[in-house]
Amino acid sequence: MSSQDQLLRRIRALIIDADGVLWYGKKGLPGVAAFLVFLKERNIRYVIATNNSARPASEVTARLAGLGAEVSEEQVFTSARATALYLPQIAPPGSGVLVVGGEALASELTRAGYHLVDHSADVVVAGLDFSLTYDKLRRATIEIRRGAKFVGTNKDKTFPSDEGEVPGAGAILAALEAASGVAPITVGKPERAMFDLAVEKMGVAREDTFMLGDRLDTDIEGAHRAGLGAVLVLTGVTPRELLGESTIYPDLVFDDLVTLRQAWESASQG
Repeated sequence: MSSQDQLLRRIRALIIDADGVLWYGKKGLPGVAAFLVFLKERNIRYVIATNNSARPASEVTARLAGLGAEVSEEQVFTSARATALYLPQIAPPGSGVLVVGGEALASELTRAGYHLVDHSADVVVAGLDFSLTYDKLRRATIEIRRGAKFVGTNKDKTFPSDEGEVPGAGAILAALEAASGVAPITVGKPERAMFDLAVEKMGVAREDTFMLGDRLDTDIEGAHRAGLGAVLVLTGVTPRELLGESTIYPDLVFDDLVTLRQAWESASQG
């Protein structure tokens, strides 16, 4: 049995990225529904773990439904949700939080018991914000400089869109760091917090849990930091030629979900 087959047969749970794995921009990628059915038939647990804090779980499930895949909101783990779960380690529920981010992030923090404020904040939480303004950056900078703790949902400098790669949450964090002189505590991939929360949610042994993603610097590096296996698909931001130049190496590489499923089926029959 090949080493690839051995690794595939070992997987009992998957943390699956969304952008670049399930879709690219507004376009669904090949084989999504069939792949998720394959996982269900083999009792492989999974969560959809996206660093996109601006997208609520309901939007993720709706997009998957449009691709013919039925996934519950409980199986969707956004960086906004992970940040809300992690934040008690930084500040207790009831604390005042200034948010630079979308409604999905604000909703998760409110649901976790935090009060959203415009000034005198205990914490500034920043993520992807499609309505970013100079005034938001100004207010957040003032609060951080005043002493509010600075937390970011994730460090992704870009994310894939129909027009190519566009600024991500990491670009916003970089602006706030430059203005405030304070580096953020980040929760999403590649930081360990999001991986640990996902593993805990699925309840599968760490050595049998793999990350399935498209980015070397977040998905793959983060998985290895967390002691997980890592599967890379080449449907997102990482071209095959980059693999030879990188010091970050996935355990397995496939062109897309179709070739991954086919290889996994073959390994299961061996």
